[in-house]
Amino acid sequence: MRSDKIKKGLERAPHRALLYATGLSKKDLARPFIGVATSFTDLIPGHIGMRDLERFIERGICYGQGVPFFFGVPGICDGLAMGHLGMCYPLALREIVADTIETVCNAHQLDGIVCLTNCDKITPGMLMGVARLNIPAILVTAGPMLSGRFNKRKLAFVHDTYEGLARAKRGDISRQDLSCLEMEACPGAGACQGLYTANTMACLTETMGMSLPGCGTALAVSAKKRRITQASGERIVELVKKDIKPRGIITRKSLENAILVDMALGGSTNTVLHLMSIAHEAGIDLDLKTFDKISKTTPHISCIEPAGVHFMEDLEYAGGIPAVLKRLKSKLNNTLNVNGEKAFKIADQAIIYDEDVIRPFNKAYHKQGGIAVLYGNIAPNGAVVKQSGVSAKMMKFTGRAKVFNREEEAMRAILNNKIKKGDCIVIRYEGPSGGPGMREMLAPTAAIVGMGLADSVALITDGRFSGGTKGPCIGHISPEASAGGAIAILKDYDTIEIDIPNRKIEAKLSKSEIEKRFKDWIAVLPKIKTGYLSRYSRLVSSADKGAILT
Repeated sequence: MRSDKIKKGLERAPHRALLYATGLSKKDLARPFIGVATSFTDLIPGHIGMRDLERFIERGICYGQGVPFFFGVPGICDGLAMGHLGMCYPLALREIVADTIETVCNAHQLDGIVCLTNCDKITPGMLMGVARLNIPAILVTAGPMLSGRFNKRKLAFVHDTYEGLARAKRGDISRQDLSCLEMEACPGAGACQGLYTANTMACLTETMGMSLPGCGTALAVSAKKRRITQASGERIVELVKKDIKPRGIITRKSLENAILVDMALGGSTNTVLHLMSIAHEAGIDLDLKTFDKISKTTPHISCIEPAGVHFMEDLEYAGGIPAVLKRLKSKLNNTLNVNGEKAFKIADQAIIYDEDVIRPFNKAYHKQGGIAVLYGNIAPNGAVVKQSGVSAKMMKFTGRAKVFNREEEAMRAILNNKIKKGDCIVIRYEGPSGGPGMREMLAPTAAIVGMGLADSVALITDGRFSGGTKGPCIGHISPEASAGGAIAILKDYDTIEIDIPNRKIEAKLSKSEIEKRFKDWIAVLPKIKTGYLSRYSRLVSSADKGAILT
């Protein structure tokens, strides 16, 4: 065992003394040492129930004859960080999580690890960490939140708060109703109810085989989640004994499965960044073109909030990810799950309980998958849009640019009725390096919807979007403004053409005009010049490479 390096041999007497100080017995030293990386925090609704799940992981490890060692991983709630300086940190947190797992597991030579996670950047950070380490590992995602209720209507966080505040601004709902929505939209523990980044990544973690079947959609408050959690604790000891490691599970084919499911569900565009970064840690080449290629041949068969009317609880009751795999079996690669079963077997054993939530191909919501990759003179290296959340009338759009160098500037303009039909909002200097941290633009995109402009206004940015975004909102524009991308020289009233079916995004500017503007261009320096984000800004790659640290 790896842990023999800290517990066996005469020269390890001091190490054993320290281990005995923790309460271990001599019998414990003969067992696998299993780390449990827990991202419990009182700050994140998706994580507040983890103390309970920690008990079940511990129970499972002990049943499997392993020795559990818990250590903490920092967490950020994207919703609380949204719309201010705090949103510079969540994507950068992904690297801290990966580094923490590497550091603790290597410093203590742990034999295996269970990662307890849920929300947006923590799950991919943990996957990056275990792919880098390549010691036996299993992830437990803590589960989706139940929908809220108000006036006999199901509520979801994004629709009923971010969009609700804009509707209140317009006078469509009262401030009293908004106050009620605030109280009822998030009824308790769990990741926000729609197919936002947290739940998308949970589904994809299960798809690629790094969590047990059923884990991705099992609700945060359910006994089923407890059982899966305990089984994960038991299973990690078996993975150690059989020396089954993440790079035997996270493969090119399993990542293609994850992209396939992502496209079929219409998941968050953030998964493009995360899957590429996980692939990088696993030594696998994955690029933007792969996402678009798979999307073009994958029907969009499930439409979850915010793009549709269904919630994560509906996907769970329809059969969860195993049922989605059943529907997609003809397109799946037969890859391995941490439970020792192959994808085809998991699909064959599944039952689809609701054919409206998980539709057959001939009744798909759209013929193509959820994400499209666009190219053009604004984005020669690519840009990403959640096409499953765009109405048919906005799949092609020509508008006049309204340019902002900060998200906050755009938000004020939207709420103060400065944005009109036919405008294309441009938010720049929000990329991985220039932001720094590539902030999510959920607040302005939700405000566009709430102000009644979803079918008449587009938004483009070198930042990114929450999984809660819908409408013609195009992010990840590469190169970003601070790196000299063409988005940096756009001006108010430039004509912007967006053609999602043909994968194009263009500014109606001649090559000579673009070159002329660049001669006078002065880059806006990163807004944060000290601390971790300053170092991150200098090291992070562009969005089309996954915003990894180089």
